[in-house]
Amino acid sequence: MAVAERIKDTRTFVEECWTELQKVTWPDWDQLKNATLVVLAFTVAIAMIIWMMDVVIRTIVGYIMGIFGA
Repeated sequence: MAVAERIKDTRTFVEECWTELQKVTWPDWDQLKNATLVVLAFTVAIAMIIWMMDVVIRTIVGYIMGIFGA
């Protein structure tokens, strides 16, 4: 009987999920495009910041290592 109950519980879960998905307000094409562009812009900005930090740290470490002849 446990298997039948698990199947019933799974069916109930899927039906409830489908009901909740019907309540979702999905973005239209313009909203989706704008959100994608914002995410891409921030991704590029953060990548540039991390790259600049890497260059600065690499330069500082190289300078310190040069002082000690390494």
